[in-house]
Amino acid sequence: MSNEGINFNMPELGDALNAEARAGLVNALKNKLQNLAGGQPDLLENLLPNVRKRVEVLREIQGQHDELEAKFFEERAALEAKYQKLYQPFYAKRYDIVNGVGEAEGTPNEAAMDQGEDKAVEEKGVPDFWLTAMKNNEVLSDEITERDEGALKYLKDIKWYRIEEPKGFKLEFYFDNNPYFKNTVLTKTYHMIDEDEPILEKAIGTEIEWYPGKCLTQKLLKKKPKKGSKNAKPITKTEDCESFFNFFNPPQVPDDDEDIDEDTAEELQNQMEQDYDIGSTIRDKIIPHAVSWFTGEAIQGDELELEDDDEDDDGDEDEDDDGDEEEEDEDDDEDDEEEETKTKKKISVRAQGDGQQGERPPECKQQ
Repeated sequence: MSNEGINFNMPELGDALNAEARAGLVNALKNKLQNLAGGQPDLLENLLPNVRKRVEVLREIQGQHDELEAKFFEERAALEAKYQKLYQPFYAKRYDIVNGVGEAEGTPNEAAMDQGEDKAVEEKGVPDFWLTAMKNNEVLSDEITERDEGALKYLKDIKWYRIEEPKGFKLEFYFDNNPYFKNTVLTKTYHMIDEDEPILEKAIGTEIEWYPGKCLTQKLLKKKPKKGSKNAKPITKTEDCESFFNFFNPPQVPDDDEDIDEDTAEELQNQMEQDYDIGSTIRDKIIPHAVSWFTGEAIQGDELELEDDDEDDDGDEDEDDDGDEEEEDEDDDEDDEEEETKTKKKISVRAQGDGQQGERPPECKQQ
């Protein structure tokens, strides 16, 4: 992936760093990305003098564009912060109604209902609100197992907010007292080196305090002893299993100087993409539009969005078909070489995107 066009203007870091320190951080990030990409030759040195002058003018234009874009990022961040505060009263009312703390206007009370009518005991609030909303989202439904549903029924609210030191965002999951774990709040925090052109530094989750025998991220396996064995008791062991609550134990990005092989790098890339996709889906879709996900009204709009993405992907695949056929023999030779010599890979996770609604999952840069 080319480093061209990457904007290293970071206006939101201005309050914490002076100009000199900012410049140092920017240069450090540039150097890190160039090293991860394996370094690039100085293209300008190989250009004819008149062409080089034109490119220099183009670079000046690009710099002016980036300065304007930096102002856009700054104003957008301020606008998002403003509206995030304006949303809070709506979220508070939603919380009260969902959890039975307050009643919605226009809801009939029992006194107004037919006294002769047999009535089941009325439940408070909206049962399974967050569980249903999340299960109706394709990204999250794949993560929620049947075993998870019992615990997620106790979920009362989900909130998110930006963090400043370090840059990033934090998700908070509020639970009622339940028979699964002691925690009443579970958190997931994403640390970004730069929020506008975000490089994901790491993700941190709450350590869940499971009650004995209630851990949903592990299952207990029992094996019968072999015939003739002196120990007649079954052999038991625990094994990790799929669960939504694995979200709070995110994959860890290796240190810069840690070498890993290609298969491990690819596996980590998939894990990071999945983890960031879950977090950004909860932040950008579930929290602001929870009611629409609960009722299912948001599903149709999400499906249309996915169809548009699929059409774009199909077009890209068609364009690449011819090139793939021509390079097939070359790739086969390269695969043979890779089998003979295993190369070590270094990875750095880069989360690309243009802000809250447009951020993409992180990518693992390899060299």
